[in-house]
Amino acid sequence: MIKSNYNESECRLVLGTAQLGMHYGIANRTGKPDVRTAHDIIETAWVGGIRYFDTAQAYGESEEVLGYVLSDLGVVNEARIITKLPPHIDYTNEKELKNALHKSLACLKCDRLFGLMFHREEVLDVFDDELVEILQLLIDKGFVEHIGISLYSPGKASQALKKNILRLLQVPANLCDHRFHREGIFTSGISQGKQIYIRSVFLQGLLLSDVKSLPPSMLHATPILNKVDLLCKKFNLSKQELCLGYIKNKYINAFVIVGVETGDQLRHNLSTWNNERLALAVDEIDGVFEDTEEKIVNPTLWTR
Repeated sequence: MIKSNYNESECRLVLGTAQLGMHYGIANRTGKPDVRTAHDIIETAWVGGIRYFDTAQAYGESEEVLGYVLSDLGVVNEARIITKLPPHIDYTNEKELKNALHKSLACLKCDRLFGLMFHREEVLDVFDDELVEILQLLIDKGFVEHIGISLYSPGKASQALKKNILRLLQVPANLCDHRFHREGIFTSGISQGKQIYIRSVFLQGLLLSDVKSLPPSMLHATPILNKVDLLCKKFNLSKQELCLGYIKNKYINAFVIVGVETGDQLRHNLSTWNNERLALAVDEIDGVFEDTEEKIVNPTLWTR
């Protein structure tokens, strides 16, 4: 088993593994990493103190790659793996739901998941007592420790807060996406003892992009990227440092998901996260991006 610099009281970073299973992100220039690169990424995460890993059946080969590497490192049973059910199965069908779970367990080479999430918030429209009983049975049988949901809208997040069995909430937040914060989702969730996981810290790489590299369909994001550049100059930070520093300081009780294409990128993220220079004035930054349009902060509205 490999050694690490693990300190659970400090480690709020989560390795997002969508990139390990498919081409992901607007700024992705290298495509899906090969097995050697994926191994380096996951090993770097573990050695750097990361214990939480976010994946999904919808992320191509992500579960298989993650399971293979964690097993090879001898730490698959210690890792806190959170995966997501396929987005288009019938969640009210107990057999279909269980089959999906066991498929993930087989791919991940483990007997138990830290978290099982619904990948689509629309499940809340059919979230009845019968579904709760099915989910509770999975917990009671030891297949899953926690149930959660990936959310895209503050309205659905408010619904999720009312479901006691949903203990893990994954939401987007970044420099210019404050929707869930404004609606009190973070404050309410933490007060209820739920764990909140922030994704889209770099807005699928958009916030790290150069204006000149934007595809024609995303040119409307130019004013946002210009603001990012101005803040980087003001605080003497890189774009990555600005994005991570903002999230680290604003959401001190949340876990933060980062995805990378190489081990070097992750080593840089870990170094950045631990940089004491990142004590930013978040209120000042909030004011700069206060009125960002949803067509920019919500990738589901992007024209591909």
